[in-house]
Amino acid sequence: MTGKTIPLLALIALLAAEPASAACRVEYKAKRDNPLKLDFGVASLPDSACASKQAAAAALAPKLAQQGWTLLAIVSILASK
Repeated sequence: MTGKTIPLLALIALLAAEPASAACRVEYKAKRDNPLKLDFGVASLPDSACASKQAAAAALAPKLAQQGWTLLAIVSILASK
C-alpha cells in the first residue's frame, strides 16, 4: 500500500460510521422562511425517539429550530444499519 492509501481508508471508515447512540433514522420535511426554502432530510435519533412519529418529531423539532428550520412532518422512521 502506498503512504496515501492508509489515511484515505481511515477517512472513509470515519465517514461511514454512524453515531453510536443512534437507534433509528428518520426522513423528514422542513421549511425555512424569508425566503421560503423546503428541505427533505434524514436525521439520526436516539432509541427513545423511535417509538412513533410524534416522539421523533418531539426530538427532532428543537434540533432543526436551532438551525433556523421548522419541522413540517416526519415522513418515515427507518431502522439503523
